[in-house]
Amino acid sequence: MSIRAIIVDTAGTTTDLNFIQDVLFPYSRKAMAEFLEQNQHNVVVDYCISDVKDIALEPDATLERVTEILQQWIDEDRKLTPLKTLQGLIWKQGYNRVEFTGHIYPDFIDNIERIKEKGIRIYSFSSGSVEAQKLLFSHTEAGDLTGSFNGHFDTRTGNKLDKQAYCNICNTISLKPKQILFVSDVAEELKAAEAAGMTTCQMIRFADQRQATCKKISSFSELVFD
Repeated sequence: MSIRAIIVDTAGTTTDLNFIQDVLFPYSRKAMAEFLEQNQHNVVVDYCISDVKDIALEPDATLERVTEILQQWIDEDRKLTPLKTLQGLIWKQGYNRVEFTGHIYPDFIDNIERIKEKGIRIYSFSSGSVEAQKLLFSHTEAGDLTGSFNGHFDTRTGNKLDKQAYCNICNTISLKPKQILFVSDVAEELKAAEAAGMTTCQMIRFADQRQATCKKISSFSELVFD
């Protein structure tokens, strides 16, 4: 069965993990307190604040305490929707102020159009919010890449380590699992996608990565579609 869509992971696959850890995370941590103070009455931000209190089981937490919880979650790299939503909003601020540019591996940029020309749809799936993914791909050194994507998925679709998340994606884009190629650097994510029936391929960016049992590549140029 031929591949009709490719789903790419972000950090470690299309994006340098160091950019996430050394630029985006510290920026959101530092800006969190001021951002919440200035935007606490925004509907989306207010909802996220309430969600943080619910998850932390601290319904009476002050705004200062909510900030502390969120900063701790950043330090722990927690994959929680209110955190990822707030980080996306904060990163939008940083991108708009041109305080940083989104890093995308050149081999992905160089092969986007080749993949599209094969009639293959391109999606991204990240623990970062859909909004954060759009910001990343629209503020690259190569310009705005979002026009090459057919859609994006985040934690609202499900946990990247759970089979159900990949089943949900199949249902959303109306394709059979084997028609979808999932590319990630993380073996556990690939295992979950395989359990859902997807075709998988591991991106090896570094020699010390934990390797999966599926096909492996070190560049998107190595992907061949029939």
